[in-house]
Amino acid sequence: MNRCMQVYIVPAAVFVSVVMGGGYGTGREVVEFFTRYGLLGGLLGIGVASCVFALVLACTYEFARVFQVYDYRTFFGKLIGPFWICFEILYLLLFLLVLGVVGSAAGNILEEEFGISSLVGMAGVLVLVIALVYFGREAVEKVLTLWSIGMYLVFVAYFIQVMDHGDVDVLHAVENGAVEVGWLQGGVLYAMYNLAIAPVLLFSTRAIRSRAEAILAGLVTGLAVMIPAILFHVSYAVGYPAVLDEPVPNYWMMSQYTTPLLLGIFLVALLGTLVETGAGLVQGFIERIEAVLKPGEDEALGHPARAGIAIVTLGLGGLLGSLGIVSLVAKGYSALSVGFALVYIIPICTLGLVKIMKSSEMG
Repeated sequence: MNRCMQVYIVPAAVFVSVVMGGGYGTGREVVEFFTRYGLLGGLLGIGVASCVFALVLACTYEFARVFQVYDYRTFFGKLIGPFWICFEILYLLLFLLVLGVVGSAAGNILEEEFGISSLVGMAGVLVLVIALVYFGREAVEKVLTLWSIGMYLVFVAYFIQVMDHGDVDVLHAVENGAVEVGWLQGGVLYAMYNLAIAPVLLFSTRAIRSRAEAILAGLVTGLAVMIPAILFHVSYAVGYPAVLDEPVPNYWMMSQYTTPLLLGIFLVALLGTLVETGAGLVQGFIERIEAVLKPGEDEALGHPARAGIAIVTLGLGGLLGSLGIVSLVAKGYSALSVGFALVYIIPICTLGLVKIMKSSEMG
Protein backbone atom coordinates (compact mmCIF):
# COMPACT_ATOMS: atom_id res chain seq x y z
CA MET A 1 0.00 0.00 0.00
CA ASN A 2 1.32 3.49 -0.90
CA ARG A 3 2.90 5.22 2.13
CA CYS A 4 0.89 8.42 1.65
CA MET A 5 -2.27 6.35 1.73
CA GLN A 6 -1.13 4.50 4.86
CA VAL A 7 -0.33 7.74 6.70
CA TYR A 8 -3.25 9.95 5.71
CA ILE A 9 -6.02 7.95 4.03
CA VAL A 10 -6.14 4.77 6.13
CA PRO A 11 -6.51 6.52 9.56
CA ALA A 12 -9.18 8.83 8.13
CA ALA A 13 -11.02 6.01 6.34
CA VAL A 14 -11.00 3.72 9.37
CA PHE A 15 -12.21 6.49 11.68
CA VAL A 16 -14.88 7.69 9.25
CA SER A 17 -16.09 4.17 8.52
CA VAL A 18 -16.74 3.50 12.19
CA VAL A 19 -18.55 6.82 12.62
CA MET A 20 -20.56 6.24 9.41
CA GLY A 21 -22.53 3.20 10.46
CA GLY A 22 -24.14 4.52 13.60
CA GLY A 23 -24.40 8.16 12.55
CA TYR A 24 -23.99 8.93 8.86
CA GLY A 25 -25.30 5.62 7.61
CA THR A 26 -28.56 6.13 9.47
CA GLY A 27 -28.57 9.92 9.77
CA ARG A 28 -30.03 9.69 13.26
CA GLU A 29 -27.04 11.33 14.93
CA VAL A 30 -26.95 14.19 12.41
CA VAL A 31 -30.57 14.97 13.26
CA GLU A 32 -30.04 14.60 17.01
CA PHE A 33 -26.95 16.81 17.30
CA PHE A 34 -27.29 19.26 14.40
CA THR A 35 -30.52 19.47 12.41
CA ARG A 36 -32.82 19.78 15.41
CA TYR A 37 -31.08 23.08 16.23
CA GLY A 38 -32.34 24.60 12.98
CA LEU A 39 -30.96 24.49 9.45
CA LEU A 40 -28.48 27.31 10.03
CA GLY A 41 -27.86 26.41 13.66
CA GLY A 42 -26.98 22.86 12.67
CA LEU A 43 -24.44 24.13 10.15
CA LEU A 44 -22.78 26.24 12.84
CA GLY A 45 -22.67 23.18 15.09
CA ILE A 46 -20.96 21.19 12.34
CA GLY A 47 -18.27 23.88 12.10
CA VAL A 48 -17.64 23.64 15.84
CA ALA A 49 -17.44 19.85 15.70
CA SER A 50 -14.94 20.01 12.82
CA CYS A 51 -12.56 22.19 14.82
CA VAL A 52 -12.78 19.95 17.89
CA PHE A 53 -12.18 16.82 15.80
CA ALA A 54 -9.09 18.23 14.08
CA LEU A 55 -7.48 19.51 17.30
CA VAL A 56 -8.01 16.37 19.38
CA LEU A 57 -7.08 13.93 16.61
CA ALA A 58 -3.84 15.75 15.85
CA CYS A 59 -2.88 15.60 19.54
CA THR A 60 -3.90 11.94 19.77
CA TYR A 61 -1.96 10.79 16.72
CA GLU A 62 1.18 12.62 17.85
CA PHE A 63 0.91 11.21 21.40
CA ALA A 64 0.55 7.68 19.99
CA ARG A 65 3.56 8.21 17.70
CA VAL A 66 5.84 9.65 20.38
CA PHE A 67 5.12 6.94 22.95
CA GLN A 68 4.43 4.11 20.47
CA VAL A 69 1.05 3.26 22.03
CA TYR A 70 -1.41 1.77 19.57
CA ASP A 71 -4.04 0.18 21.81
CA TYR A 72 -6.26 2.21 24.10
CA ARG A 73 -5.21 0.44 27.34
CA THR A 74 -1.53 1.31 26.86
CA PHE A 75 -2.41 4.75 25.49
CA PHE A 76 -4.35 5.77 28.60
CA GLY A 77 -1.86 4.15 30.94
CA LYS A 78 0.70 6.55 29.49
CA LEU A 79 -1.67 9.52 29.43
CA ILE A 80 -3.51 9.41 32.78
CA GLY A 81 -1.76 6.59 34.65
CA PRO A 82 -3.93 4.56 37.06
CA PHE A 83 -7.05 6.47 35.99
CA TRP A 84 -7.02 4.55 32.68
CA ILE A 85 -9.76 2.36 34.13
CA CYS A 86 -12.19 5.31 33.87
CA PHE A 87 -11.88 5.31 30.09
CA GLU A 88 -12.20 1.54 30.03
CA ILE A 89 -15.57 1.67 31.80
CA LEU A 90 -16.91 4.50 29.64
CA TYR A 91 -15.67 2.91 26.43
CA LEU A 92 -17.23 -0.46 27.16
CA LEU A 93 -20.58 1.28 27.70
CA LEU A 94 -20.18 3.24 24.44
CA PHE A 95 -18.94 0.13 22.65
CA LEU A 96 -22.08 -1.82 23.50
CA LEU A 97 -24.28 1.21 22.83
CA VAL A 98 -22.91 1.73 19.31
CA LEU A 99 -23.18 -1.96 18.53
CA GLY A 100 -26.79 -1.71 19.69
CA VAL A 101 -27.41 1.22 17.32
CA VAL A 102 -25.80 -0.68 14.45
CA GLY A 103 -27.90 -3.77 15.02
CA SER A 104 -31.09 -1.79 15.55
CA ALA A 105 -30.58 0.26 12.38
CA ALA A 106 -29.95 -2.86 10.30
CA GLY A 107 -33.06 -4.48 11.71
CA ASN A 108 -35.22 -1.42 10.99
CA ILE A 109 -34.06 -1.16 7.38
CA LEU A 110 -34.47 -4.83 6.50
CA GLU A 111 -37.90 -4.96 8.13
CA GLU A 112 -39.21 -1.84 6.36
CA GLU A 113 -37.76 -2.62 2.93
CA PHE A 114 -37.89 -6.40 2.68
CA GLY A 115 -40.29 -7.49 5.41
CA ILE A 116 -37.54 -9.44 7.15
CA SER A 117 -37.87 -9.68 10.93
CA SER A 118 -35.77 -6.98 12.61
CA LEU A 119 -34.21 -9.61 14.88
CA VAL A 120 -33.15 -11.69 11.88
CA GLY A 121 -31.67 -8.62 10.18
CA MET A 122 -29.81 -7.64 13.31
CA ALA A 123 -28.39 -11.14 13.68
CA GLY A 124 -27.29 -11.20 10.02
CA VAL A 125 -25.25 -8.01 10.34
CA LEU A 126 -23.63 -9.22 13.54
CA VAL A 127 -22.60 -12.49 11.86
CA LEU A 128 -20.91 -10.53 9.04
CA VAL A 129 -18.98 -8.50 11.62
CA ILE A 130 -17.72 -11.69 13.23
CA ALA A 131 -16.62 -13.02 9.83
CA LEU A 132 -14.64 -9.85 9.03
CA VAL A 133 -12.93 -9.65 12.43
CA TYR A 134 -11.97 -13.32 12.10
CA PHE A 135 -9.46 -12.47 9.35
CA GLY A 136 -7.53 -9.93 11.42
CA ARG A 137 -6.34 -6.31 11.41
CA GLU A 138 -5.11 -6.07 7.82
CA ALA A 139 -8.41 -7.35 6.44
CA VAL A 140 -10.35 -4.92 8.64
CA GLU A 141 -8.21 -1.95 7.50
CA LYS A 142 -8.54 -2.79 3.80
CA VAL A 143 -12.28 -3.40 3.87
CA LEU A 144 -12.98 -0.27 5.96
CA THR A 145 -10.88 1.90 3.63
CA LEU A 146 -12.41 0.67 0.38
CA TRP A 147 -15.98 0.64 1.67
CA SER A 148 -15.63 4.17 3.04
CA ILE A 149 -14.62 5.47 -0.38
CA GLY A 150 -17.62 3.72 -1.89
CA MET A 151 -19.96 5.22 0.71
CA TYR A 152 -18.66 8.72 -0.04
CA LEU A 153 -19.58 8.22 -3.69
CA VAL A 154 -23.08 7.10 -2.71
CA PHE A 155 -23.46 10.10 -0.36
CA VAL A 156 -22.43 12.52 -3.11
CA ALA A 157 -24.86 10.92 -5.60
CA TYR A 158 -27.64 11.19 -3.01
CA PHE A 159 -26.82 14.84 -2.34
CA ILE A 160 -26.86 15.72 -6.04
CA GLN A 161 -30.26 14.07 -6.55
CA VAL A 162 -31.80 15.79 -3.55
CA MET A 163 -30.42 19.18 -4.57
CA ASP A 164 -32.05 18.69 -7.98
CA HIS A 165 -35.42 17.93 -6.42
CA GLY A 166 -36.74 21.38 -7.28
CA ASP A 167 -39.56 21.85 -4.76
CA VAL A 168 -37.29 23.48 -2.20
CA ASP A 169 -34.49 26.01 -2.66
CA VAL A 170 -32.12 24.18 -0.34
CA LEU A 171 -29.35 26.76 -0.07
CA HIS A 172 -31.86 29.56 0.55
CA ALA A 173 -33.62 27.47 3.20
CA VAL A 174 -30.35 26.79 5.03
CA GLU A 175 -29.10 30.37 4.75
CA ASN A 176 -32.34 31.70 6.20
CA GLY A 177 -32.88 28.80 8.58
CA ALA A 178 -33.38 29.02 12.31
CA VAL A 179 -30.60 29.00 14.86
CA GLU A 180 -31.97 27.24 17.92
CA VAL A 181 -30.38 27.48 21.35
CA GLY A 182 -28.02 24.56 21.88
CA TRP A 183 -26.21 24.41 18.52
CA LEU A 184 -22.83 25.01 20.17
CA GLN A 185 -23.46 22.31 22.74
CA GLY A 186 -24.65 19.96 20.01
CA GLY A 187 -21.46 20.39 18.00
CA VAL A 188 -19.19 19.91 21.01
CA LEU A 189 -21.11 16.87 22.29
CA TYR A 190 -21.10 15.23 18.87
CA ALA A 191 -17.34 15.57 18.59
CA MET A 192 -16.72 14.44 22.16
CA TYR A 193 -18.53 11.13 22.03
CA ASN A 194 -17.34 10.29 18.50
CA LEU A 195 -13.77 11.11 19.47
CA ALA A 196 -14.02 8.48 22.17
CA ILE A 197 -13.36 5.83 19.52
CA ALA A 198 -10.12 7.48 18.30
CA PRO A 199 -7.81 5.75 20.83
CA VAL A 200 -9.51 2.45 19.97
CA LEU A 201 -8.61 2.84 16.29
CA LEU A 202 -4.95 3.72 16.77
CA PHE A 203 -4.00 0.43 15.12
CA SER A 204 -4.57 2.30 11.84
CA THR A 205 -1.93 4.99 12.62
CA ARG A 206 1.18 2.80 12.91
CA ALA A 207 2.60 4.18 9.63
CA ILE A 208 2.91 7.75 11.00
CA ARG A 209 6.60 8.59 11.52
CA SER A 210 6.87 12.33 12.22
CA ARG A 211 5.10 15.16 14.04
CA ALA A 212 4.17 16.84 10.76
CA GLU A 213 2.56 13.62 9.53
CA ALA A 214 0.65 13.18 12.79
CA ILE A 215 -0.74 16.74 12.72
CA LEU A 216 -1.69 16.61 9.05
CA ALA A 217 -3.25 13.16 9.46
CA GLY A 218 -5.34 14.52 12.34
CA LEU A 219 -6.49 17.49 10.26
CA VAL A 220 -7.35 15.26 7.29
CA THR A 221 -9.35 12.91 9.51
CA GLY A 222 -11.14 15.79 11.23
CA LEU A 223 -12.21 17.27 7.89
CA ALA A 224 -13.10 13.94 6.30
CA VAL A 225 -15.32 12.88 9.16
CA MET A 226 -17.53 16.00 8.92
CA ILE A 227 -18.06 16.15 5.15
CA PRO A 228 -20.95 13.63 5.24
CA ALA A 229 -22.53 15.60 8.10
CA ILE A 230 -22.60 18.72 5.92
CA LEU A 231 -24.08 16.85 2.95
CA PHE A 232 -26.82 15.20 4.96
CA HIS A 233 -27.71 18.18 7.10
CA VAL A 234 -28.06 20.46 4.08
CA SER A 235 -30.09 17.84 2.21
CA TYR A 236 -32.54 17.54 5.12
CA ALA A 237 -33.83 21.01 4.23
CA VAL A 238 -35.92 19.28 1.56
CA GLY A 239 -37.73 17.10 4.11
CA TYR A 240 -37.58 19.50 7.05
CA PRO A 241 -39.13 19.31 9.66
CA ALA A 242 -40.68 15.85 9.04
CA VAL A 243 -37.21 14.29 8.84
CA LEU A 244 -36.61 15.08 12.52
CA ASP A 245 -38.96 12.31 13.66
CA GLU A 246 -37.71 9.53 11.37
CA PRO A 247 -35.82 6.62 13.08
CA VAL A 248 -33.52 6.25 10.04
CA PRO A 249 -33.59 9.70 8.36
CA ASN A 250 -31.31 8.82 5.44
CA TYR A 251 -33.42 5.85 4.41
CA TRP A 252 -36.57 7.99 4.60
CA MET A 253 -35.00 10.82 2.59
CA MET A 254 -33.84 8.47 -0.14
CA SER A 255 -37.15 6.67 -0.34
CA GLN A 256 -38.93 10.03 -0.69
CA TYR A 257 -36.60 12.08 -2.87
CA THR A 258 -34.25 9.84 -4.88
CA THR A 259 -34.54 7.13 -7.52
CA PRO A 260 -35.28 3.48 -6.61
CA LEU A 261 -31.88 2.51 -8.06
CA LEU A 262 -29.97 4.81 -5.72
CA LEU A 263 -32.11 3.66 -2.79
CA GLY A 264 -31.19 0.06 -3.56
CA ILE A 265 -27.49 0.88 -3.81
CA PHE A 266 -27.71 2.85 -0.59
CA LEU A 267 -29.33 -0.03 1.29
CA VAL A 268 -26.53 -2.39 0.28
CA ALA A 269 -23.88 0.22 1.09
CA LEU A 270 -25.51 1.08 4.41
CA LEU A 271 -25.69 -2.51 5.57
CA GLY A 272 -22.03 -2.86 4.66
CA THR A 273 -21.19 0.28 6.60
CA LEU A 274 -23.01 -0.99 9.66
CA VAL A 275 -20.82 -4.08 9.42
CA GLU A 276 -17.77 -1.78 9.16
CA THR A 277 -18.69 0.06 12.33
CA GLY A 278 -19.04 -3.12 14.30
CA ALA A 279 -15.82 -4.60 12.88
CA GLY A 280 -13.77 -1.47 13.64
CA LEU A 281 -14.94 -1.34 17.24
CA VAL A 282 -14.46 -5.04 17.86
CA GLN A 283 -10.97 -4.96 16.27
CA GLY A 284 -9.99 -2.12 18.60
CA PHE A 285 -11.23 -4.11 21.59
CA ILE A 286 -9.25 -7.15 20.44
CA GLU A 287 -6.08 -5.01 20.12
CA ARG A 288 -6.55 -3.94 23.74
CA ILE A 289 -6.88 -7.56 24.92
CA GLU A 290 -3.82 -8.65 22.92
CA ALA A 291 -1.71 -5.87 24.46
CA VAL A 292 -2.43 -7.23 27.94
CA LEU A 293 -2.24 -10.96 27.24
CA LYS A 294 0.84 -10.92 25.00
CA PRO A 295 2.57 -7.50 25.04
CA GLY A 296 4.74 -6.76 22.02
CA GLU A 297 3.28 -9.50 19.84
CA ASP A 298 1.50 -8.44 16.66
CA GLU A 299 -1.96 -10.01 16.32
CA ALA A 300 -1.25 -12.44 19.16
CA LEU A 301 -4.74 -13.98 19.26
CA GLY A 302 -5.71 -16.65 16.78
CA HIS A 303 -8.74 -16.64 14.49
CA PRO A 304 -11.02 -18.65 16.84
CA ALA A 305 -10.24 -16.38 19.80
CA ARG A 306 -11.01 -13.23 17.77
CA ALA A 307 -14.27 -14.73 16.59
CA GLY A 308 -15.18 -15.71 20.15
CA ILE A 309 -14.61 -12.16 21.44
CA ALA A 310 -16.72 -10.79 18.60
CA ILE A 311 -19.58 -13.19 19.34
CA VAL A 312 -19.76 -12.24 23.02
CA THR A 313 -19.54 -8.46 22.52
CA LEU A 314 -21.91 -8.40 19.56
CA GLY A 315 -24.42 -10.51 21.44
CA LEU A 316 -24.51 -7.97 24.25
CA GLY A 317 -24.79 -5.14 21.72
CA GLY A 318 -27.67 -6.94 20.04
CA LEU A 319 -29.56 -7.02 23.31
CA LEU A 320 -29.17 -3.25 23.60
CA GLY A 321 -30.31 -2.86 19.99
CA SER A 322 -33.66 -4.32 20.90
CA LEU A 323 -34.37 -1.12 22.87
CA GLY A 324 -34.71 0.89 19.63
CA ILE A 325 -32.42 3.27 17.80
CA VAL A 326 -34.03 6.61 18.71
CA SER A 327 -33.93 6.06 22.46
CA LEU A 328 -30.38 4.68 22.27
CA VAL A 329 -29.02 7.73 20.48
CA ALA A 330 -30.98 10.36 22.39
CA LYS A 331 -30.33 9.07 25.89
CA GLY A 332 -27.08 7.17 25.70
CA TYR A 333 -24.62 9.25 23.72
CA SER A 334 -25.16 12.61 25.37
CA ALA A 335 -24.71 11.14 28.84
CA LEU A 336 -21.37 9.55 27.91
CA SER A 337 -19.98 12.63 26.16
CA VAL A 338 -19.23 14.49 29.38
CA GLY A 339 -17.37 11.50 30.80
CA PHE A 340 -15.16 11.18 27.72
CA ALA A 341 -14.36 14.89 27.86
CA LEU A 342 -13.04 14.48 31.40
CA VAL A 343 -10.96 11.34 30.90
CA TYR A 344 -9.75 11.80 27.32
CA ILE A 345 -10.38 15.05 25.45
CA ILE A 346 -9.28 17.50 28.15
CA PRO A 347 -6.29 15.37 29.26
CA ILE A 348 -4.94 14.77 25.72
CA CYS A 349 -5.11 18.51 24.91
CA THR A 350 -3.39 19.53 28.16
CA LEU A 351 -1.46 16.80 29.95
CA GLY A 352 -0.86 14.97 26.67
CA LEU A 353 0.76 18.02 25.06
CA VAL A 354 2.94 18.57 28.15
CA LYS A 355 4.19 14.98 27.99
CA ILE A 356 4.85 15.26 24.25
CA MET A 357 6.92 18.41 24.81
CA LYS A 358 8.88 16.83 27.67
CA SER A 359 9.61 13.79 25.55
CA SER A 360 10.89 16.03 22.75
CA GLU A 361 13.18 17.90 25.14
CA MET A 362 14.59 14.64 26.51
CA GLY A 363 15.11 13.34 22.98
